[in-house]
Amino acid sequence: MLYTQLRSFHAVAREGSATKASRVLNVSQPTITTQIKELEARYSLELFRRHGRRLELTDLGRELLSITQRYFDVEGEVSGFLESAHDLVRGHLRVGAIGPYPLMKFLKQYREEFPDVTVSVALGNSEDVLKGLRDQRTDVGIVSQVKASPDILITPFGRQSVVAFVSVDHPWSARDCIRLVDLDGQNMVMREEASKTRRVVQRALAEKDVRPNVIMEVGSREAVWEAVAVGHGIGVISEISLQPDPRIKALPISDHEIQTRIDAVCLKQRQHSSVVRAFLFMAEAAEGESFGFIGKASSEA
Repeated sequence: MLYTQLRSFHAVAREGSATKASRVLNVSQPTITTQIKELEARYSLELFRRHGRRLELTDLGRELLSITQRYFDVEGEVSGFLESAHDLVRGHLRVGAIGPYPLMKFLKQYREEFPDVTVSVALGNSEDVLKGLRDQRTDVGIVSQVKASPDILITPFGRQSVVAFVSVDHPWSARDCIRLVDLDGQNMVMREEASKTRRVVQRALAEKDVRPNVIMEVGSREAVWEAVAVGHGIGVISEISLQPDPRIKALPISDHEIQTRIDAVCLKQRQHSSVVRAFLFMAEAAEGESFGFIGKASSEA
């Protein structure tokens, strides 16, 4: 209430009349007059001398005007800062991701576009990334085909091929690629059935009536990697999760395109942070091929 009364006082003092002040503030003249009278009555002060329709500042009124001038100057400065900050991107962006590729290429362009932003990256599986978001240890996440959730904003980021991989001691390690049918009867190490990568691979295998011998199921991508590295069998993985490892040979699947969708995610309550907003804008606008993706992801689950 005091703010509106001071605003009316300041406008009348600057404009010289309640009528002119009402036009500036887009408020009715009786409202302006009432607010000034309430301000005077509240503090038992006379701020204006009234000569008919003409208002003249008292000494106290002139002193108050010098204060309200500074007050509303600062308000204007704050408003201007907030408006400009909407387009100002600087600070620290914390990213959680299921793998470094092709995120690092994307972050290179992000940093070139917004050089006043520092970036930190934490790697983990999709569950780790989402937990990091909800615990507010990270600002944005890169995950595989996340399910819709009331607290999460999802922005399609790209699509990645699923590739097979084997130990360098495996007979296939001399190959450059495999066909999907080659997996028929082969020993394989797979993630648990709830794994998104496993689901898309099993769908492709069923379409071709290919039946591998799943000798081991494990609950993490890292465990599949280690099991394959020591020679338990063949694994499958999304390219975004590939890591340099002298024990492993990646083998693209030449005759069947198996893909997983990659999403950029953030908490809905954090989407207006300048560094997050800039990241999501670039993710939405980017062509997937620019960062090592096969193509732009659709919004389909």
